[in-house]
Amino acid sequence: MNESAIRVMIVDDEVLIREGLRRIIGTFEGVRVVAVCQGEEAVGEAERQRPDVVLLDVRMPDRDGLGVLADLRALERPPVVAMLTAFDAEEHLSEALHGGASGFLLKDTAPEQLEYAIRELAEGGSVIAPRVARTVVSGYVNRAGRPGEAAVASEGARPVGGIPAQPRSGPDLAGATATGELTARERQVLELLAAGLSNTEIGKELYIATTTVKDHVSVLFGKLGVANRVQAAVRAHQQGLVSSATAGTRRTA
Repeated sequence: MNESAIRVMIVDDEVLIREGLRRIIGTFEGVRVVAVCQGEEAVGEAERQRPDVVLLDVRMPDRDGLGVLADLRALERPPVVAMLTAFDAEEHLSEALHGGASGFLLKDTAPEQLEYAIRELAEGGSVIAPRVARTVVSGYVNRAGRPGEAAVASEGARPVGGIPAQPRSGPDLAGATATGELTARERQVLELLAAGLSNTEIGKELYIATTTVKDHVSVLFGKLGVANRVQAAVRAHQQGLVSSATAGTRRTA
């Protein structure tokens, strides 16, 4: 047994979804499914199996996915959590982002895209399926403008998957460099990142090496004062760098 393998737990109320994902993920090299369960069993299984990544259904009849997310965040060693969805209901997805989810994946995600997402999440990154990117990010931005929103993060809450515990007013972008200071190439990378493309696809789109894309993304995070791709996408939408007509329409690797 490979003890260095990425440990994945699948939480979904549908047996076919759970077993289908188990079989698919079982074919990924260096990735191991350590538990499959329904929502009410998730926290206990996470405590026993210590997964690195949890794929969590947003809507389950036995236990609300957002409630499970909150409980997983509260664990002493919280796993990275990506929400699974078959729909793009803004009230659920934006709540999950505020709740500390590091990823948003559709249940019909292609195997190669799922493998990329799991590896990205395990490395502390964040992923958003293009078809839900606009819903997630616009919901987050819209909440930023609502007065009187209470913070969802308690004092001393732990970060999950590189996304710090944050208030509902959105990511802490105070003091971030204005997007006007970005180079033309950085703006291109940011727009494609916000549309849901992976580093590999951004490289293909711009005809540059993936390593060069990674360098641009790292610089973007510093200039924008953000910690991850989700927050960078939020920033891009706040600054009007991604049009509503094109956001979320691209494939991700």
